[in-house]
Amino acid sequence: MTYPTRDVSQINAWSKNTLGEHLGIEITEVGEQTISGRMPVDHRTHQPMGLLHGGASVALAETLGSIGAALQVDLRKKACVGLEINANHIKGVKSGYVVGKATALHVGRTTQVWEIRITHEETGALVCISRITMAVIDLPAPAQPQV
Repeated sequence: MTYPTRDVSQINAWSKNTLGEHLGIEITEVGEQTISGRMPVDHRTHQPMGLLHGGASVALAETLGSIGAALQVDLRKKACVGLEINANHIKGVKSGYVVGKATALHVGRTTQVWEIRITHEETGALVCISRITMAVIDLPAPAQPQV
């Protein structure tokens, strides 16, 4: 696997057997410091009153921000892990798809900050706005063979 990739099909393959796959999240577009995706509003993402669950919106936001952050580093040497996420839920949605677009606000050596705007695919109405702060950490060095 080449890092970082901008190949949407390869990025979607990273979600195999994850929460993102279970929720039906798919990446649709990748830019230099942006990433977009969508998620169905259905039985997997509803809360008991039949509306999009706020936690599902946060899962979409964190998925987009985390992948966006990972695409900014050399994943052979670095990893990006969430430090903090917040979300304001603006409008309820009962069906269709929501679309998220994550945009980097800060890409630094040790931290990144991403803003994620989630809208209803059909109406364009703002559903949720979120911000995630990511820590950029060093991966452990590979173990050296014992001589």
